[in-house]
Amino acid sequence: MEKKENTKPVKASTDKETEKPSFRKFKGAKKRAFKKTDKPADEFEQKIVDLARVTRVMAGGKRMKLRACMVIGDKKGRVGIGVAKGADVAMAVSKAVTQARKNLIDIPIIDGTIPHKVNFKLKASRLMIKPARKGSGIKAGGVVRIVLSLSGVKDVVAKILGANNKVNNAKATLQALQSFIIEDKDNKNKIQKDIKPVELTEDKKDK
Repeated sequence: MEKKENTKPVKASTDKETEKPSFRKFKGAKKRAFKKTDKPADEFEQKIVDLARVTRVMAGGKRMKLRACMVIGDKKGRVGIGVAKGADVAMAVSKAVTQARKNLIDIPIIDGTIPHKVNFKLKASRLMIKPARKGSGIKAGGVVRIVLSLSGVKDVVAKILGANNKVNNAKATLQALQSFIIEDKDNKNKIQKDIKPVELTEDKKDK
């Protein structure tokens, strides 16, 4: 007698069976949860005023570096300036911002503008800054506009009357914003804020 062979129907292979098993199917496999550390936002905004390539002649040849001039401000009456050198742009900018934090000054802002008109001279730089009507905006150019916008002054008129050196004009603008005369209503006396010269000394290591 002929024996019947047990023939079972062969299942067709599907794409799901041919796929490689993922690591999640194995026992003991855990999902790694990456926690995002939210860094606090910096309260100061920063802008590059000047970026120049400088060289220094040494015994072995010329040493080239980058010099960055940065202005930072919180638009609430605080502003600062810093100048530093570095081997690349990122290093020069970070060092200049660190120095600018040390040179922060407070500016008296009354109704979105400055208290009164100021004519200031520093070396070859000469500036004229005066208050403006509400809604007129910042009418200034060059470095003076950057410093005034980051300081938080909304309505002001300014003019550069002297040299066009960006670093000196920025330094002169900061000192001019410190030279306001404010009246004390109680004592009926005029109080002039002490003008502290903004020192833009560079690191000795860079020299």
